[in-house]
Amino acid sequence: MEFGLNDEQLVLQETARRFAQTEIAPVAGEYDQSGEFPRDLMKKAWELGLSSTCIEEPYGGVGLSVMDSCIVTEELSWGCSGITTSIMCNDLGLMPVVLAGTDDQKKEWLGLCAEEFKMVSFCLSEPEAGSDVAGLQLLAEKDGDDYILNGTKCWITNGGVADVYTVFATLDRGSRHKGLCAFVMTSDLPGISPGKKEDKMGQRASDTRVIHFDNVRVPASQRLGQEGEGFKVAMRTLDRTRPPIGALATGIARRALDESVAYAKERKAFGFPISGFQAVQFMLADMAKDVEAGRLLTLQSAWMVDQGLRASKMSSFAKCFATDTAMKVTTDAVQVFGGNGYTKEYPVEKLMRDAKLMQIYEGTNQIQRLVIARELLKE
Repeated sequence: MEFGLNDEQLVLQETARRFAQTEIAPVAGEYDQSGEFPRDLMKKAWELGLSSTCIEEPYGGVGLSVMDSCIVTEELSWGCSGITTSIMCNDLGLMPVVLAGTDDQKKEWLGLCAEEFKMVSFCLSEPEAGSDVAGLQLLAEKDGDDYILNGTKCWITNGGVADVYTVFATLDRGSRHKGLCAFVMTSDLPGISPGKKEDKMGQRASDTRVIHFDNVRVPASQRLGQEGEGFKVAMRTLDRTRPPIGALATGIARRALDESVAYAKERKAFGFPISGFQAVQFMLADMAKDVEAGRLLTLQSAWMVDQGLRASKMSSFAKCFATDTAMKVTTDAVQVFGGNGYTKEYPVEKLMRDAKLMQIYEGTNQIQRLVIARELLKE
């Protein structure tokens, strides 16, 4: 059992850490305020090999493991989780191609995203089908060698800025998981129209939208896997992308801890730094141990995925614990800062707003608990 990072991982970690410190953190507050999408920053991350990392080497990518992806994600998230969410979404969107694409499809779509800077979206959630993936209503009707897509997706990260979509639809709205199909397509097909950008509480630099599909024609050659395999593709994708969500949350929590420790050493009350008060020390200690525990769960789940082991329970452990930790640690960070923590002059209120989404997306933490319970009862 080895808990240290190898030399390549240390270089990767340092590259991501430096990018977060010098490129992301200094502008995070500005993009949070404006809600503008930082496309230039996304391109810089891609040029450094910190985006679209799942593309395998034969198709021009770096082919990072899930463990390596988690290392990068935690460091970038320390700078800003909203910006990191959009960077990560490229891997989420490309993962169905990695898992279910034919060699020709991989050459076309992974090759495209390796050769040129492209943004990618993963179009799964719908107004009536978030946690209930099998309840998708976006309809794919066969028309010769094509499919015609009609319906709506919602909460789509990068929805208004993506060049490539992976889209999940159903052949029969009553067949639930048995009728699902996965497709890959460009975002400029006739009939695709993104809605307005969502005005979110946190992670405001990340572009999130509704996407409308109105008689969108997609060739059968762009279907990923066989008809009816879409549900399996979606679940396999989420199994691989859930550990990086734990890493994303850990990065938020670690930043909140770092800010709290530094502030507690400087802020004085009754003539003494507040770091000398046991009440504050206990809060910092709890924050630190939970951040460490979240990281360990995350890396263990990533290791299991990389080893080809079944990791559903462990990935749910990691996602649920690390994201709950991010919410608690950022809330406690605001408390350490006192009144200052409630103002936008200090970074912890943004961290708290950003952390809330972590308990909701990629499977709510209530769904994670259902998965854990189901796995326990199976045993």
